[in-house]
Amino acid sequence: MANPSDRLSPERRRMMRWRFYTLLSVLVTLLLHPAPAPAQATNTKSDGPKVGNAASVVVDADYKIGAQDVVRIDVWKEPDISRTIPVRPDGKISLPLLNDVQASGLTAMQLAGSIRDGLTKFLTNPQVTVTVTEINSRRVYVTGEVMRTGAIPLLPNMTVLQALASAGGFTQFAKLKDIYILRMENGQQVKYAFDYKEALKGKRPERNILLRPGDLIVVP
Repeated sequence: MANPSDRLSPERRRMMRWRFYTLLSVLVTLLLHPAPAPAQATNTKSDGPKVGNAASVVVDADYKIGAQDVVRIDVWKEPDISRTIPVRPDGKISLPLLNDVQASGLTAMQLAGSIRDGLTKFLTNPQVTVTVTEINSRRVYVTGEVMRTGAIPLLPNMTVLQALASAGGFTQFAKLKDIYILRMENGQQVKYAFDYKEALKGKRPERNILLRPGDLIVVP
C-alpha cells in the first residue's frame, strides 16, 4: 500500500517540513529561555506614620532635645507639614499651622505629643512621629596640643579619657600631666585637673570625671 505522503506534491512536502522545523525551534527557545514570571504589584499604601530615615541617630528614649539639635517631624499624609528642621537657639521650631513650638527640654515622644495636640485644631486624628537626626546640643570641646581640636559629640557616660581618645592623639609638645577641664557651674568657671598618664595606669580614677555638655578639655 502506498504511503499517503507520496501523493503530496514536492511543494506541499517542503511547506510541511518548514512548519515542523519552525515549531521545533519555538519549543527549543521556550525550553532554554522560559518567560519570566509576571511581576507582582507592590503595595505602596502606608498603614501609619513614616519613621525617620536611616540617618537618624540612636538616642535614649529619655533624651531631652536641645538647641541646635536637628529633628525630623513626620505627620502622616501631611507632606506639607512633615520636614527636617533644626531647633533654634531659643529652643523652638517653626511648623505650618502651629508657628512656634517648644522643643528644647522635651523628649522626642513629648514633642510628638505636643505637635499632635496642636494639630487637632486643624486635622482629624493627626499621627505624628518625631525623630532626632542630629545631636548638636550635647558637645564637649578639646583644644591645645592634640591632633584634632574642636567639638566632640558627648556620648552617654563619656569620660575625659574617652574624649581624649577621640582627639586623634597628642602632639610631641603635649604636657600630659597638666591637662585640665574647664566647666561652668552656677555661672562660674571651675577647673578640674587631669593626669593622662595616671589615668592610663588606673590611678586616681576620680579625676577621670564624667563630662557635661559644654566642657572644655585643655591639653597644654
